Amino acid sequence: MKVKNPILPGFYPDPSLIRVDDAYYLVNSTFAYFPGIPVFRSRDLCTWEQIGNVMDRMSQLPLDGVRHSEGLYAPTIRYHDGTFYVICTNVHGGGNFVVTATDPAGPWSEPHYLQEAIGIDPSLYFDDDGSCWYIGQRENSAGYTHNGDCEIWIRRLDLDTWHLTGEEYVVLYGFAKMAIWPEGPHIYKKDGWYYIMHAEGGTDMEHSIMCARSRNLTGPYEYALYNPVFTHRHMGRWAKVTCVGHSDLFDDGQGNWYLVMLACRPTDGRTLLGRETFLARVEWENDWPFVNPETGMLEDEVPVADPLSGTPSLPYTDTSSYECAHLPENRDGVLLLSYDFSREARALPLNLLQLRNPVPDTVTLQPEKGVLRLRLNPSTLKDQASPAFAGFRQQTKLCTAETVFTLSGNGDGEAAAGLVYLQDNNNHIRLEYHENGADSWIQAVRCLQGEDTILGRVPAEKGMLYAFRIHVRDLQAACEVKMASAGADPASLLSSEDGWTTAAKGISLRFMGTEEAHPENMCCFTGTVFGMYGTAKSAGNYADFYVYRQLPQGL
Repeated sequence: MKVKNPILPGFYPDPSLIRVDDAYYLVNSTFAYFPGIPVFRSRDLCTWEQIGNVMDRMSQLPLDGVRHSEGLYAPTIRYHDGTFYVICTNVHGGGNFVVTATDPAGPWSEPHYLQEAIGIDPSLYFDDDGSCWYIGQRENSAGYTHNGDCEIWIRRLDLDTWHLTGEEYVVLYGFAKMAIWPEGPHIYKKDGWYYIMHAEGGTDMEHSIMCARSRNLTGPYEYALYNPVFTHRHMGRWAKVTCVGHSDLFDDGQGNWYLVMLACRPTDGRTLLGRETFLARVEWENDWPFVNPETGMLEDEVPVADPLSGTPSLPYTDTSSYECAHLPENRDGVLLLSYDFSREARALPLNLLQLRNPVPDTVTLQPEKGVLRLRLNPSTLKDQASPAFAGFRQQTKLCTAETVFTLSGNGDGEAAAGLVYLQDNNNHIRLEYHENGADSWIQAVRCLQGEDTILGRVPAEKGMLYAFRIHVRDLQAACEVKMASAGADPASLLSSEDGWTTAAKGISLRFMGTEEAHPENMCCFTGTVFGMYGTAKSAGNYADFYVYRQLPQGL
């Protein structure tokens, strides 16, 4: 069988994967979004379902005031003796930590912070004797001489006390003398060799994967003379796939080896979707790994072995356990997100994202009214705060996000709600309905580096149903709106092509590419997200959303 790349399309960076018995489990970075660290499961490397989120409680995940590209960096998932471990860095909320669970779907423990572990991108390795080792990246302890002058170090971790103990070993400094950002290290053991695979060159165009090996866990390690073992940096910014790196190595239990890694799919040199999760084959020669040796690049389709005999056919989760009655349809590995909240929804979708630490009960399901309700607060999407927001990752370059909602409440002053296409708080497109006293209107707004520009306005009436659409076609967008009386059927509003009014069209999205959408000296690590949102200057206002759909085009 063949697996289509990317295996997780959209903003799913820094993948880490393990195989336990006949299932694979995969986690990704989430930065400023809540809940943090999605957990996916697959039995064939092709079809993935999200089964939970590692950090789904406020007590686990302090995110107040962080920027979009801060928060949770580079989780690693591992398994040992009946327990799942995720180790990660909260770069502005306690540093490196470990959480544990006996079921990867959760619940996961409160964080165990590792006070002695400085740096980022940690991983765990369990040796044959059962000992647990921490490996991570930090600035060069011998003296930081240039940007990205970092080292990779290991030390034993006591799982009873959650303290690093014993001697510390610096094992790698980077492949070249002036190498930058050796990061994301993982340890593996095969045929008597210990291997360290790590990223290098930063997470942009120079990103690459390096490999070193040793007969001893603590070194000395020798780098492969053919490093980098995998990269697309020689293919240039206009390549179909760029920024390849940050990998995790695994086998399928049948003698076949693979890597998961992040990579980008730019359009005309601009990347909107962010860093996505890809798969590659690994062959072994002279006890060294070779990645996609025949082609030397990521492939559109990856041949994989059929699942182990006895593995249940997909889907393998009873649909009654899903979190929303109207299930996302999976087509060619892409979720066709279609939520009708008037149906019997039981809980918020696992893949729904909020920003930072959301105000409690900001996003709730109202079964008796058949809506997803946003309780509005004064925070806006431009603030480095926690606005009323419920979003989903963009997964394809050609897509349409659409929703139907009303704005209600007893609050005074101006209020707004609508649909947003978001890179970060400084760079996004908002399609919003406004009320201020007796006045009401609809407007399309571009926020570029924090500055708003109104791209178009449409007259509006109060107390109506509002249907909004944002079409994205590569690097251009268009916004459409429709209004109907409060008694109209929300789903029918979207299914009919009659009555739509264009609020703005021909909107260039180049400014939302990760190459541009960040302030000086601050990388843009996130990808684009569509979302329902609202804001109000006073308490008592809320927006009720009846339907949300995100429809890929061109599949």
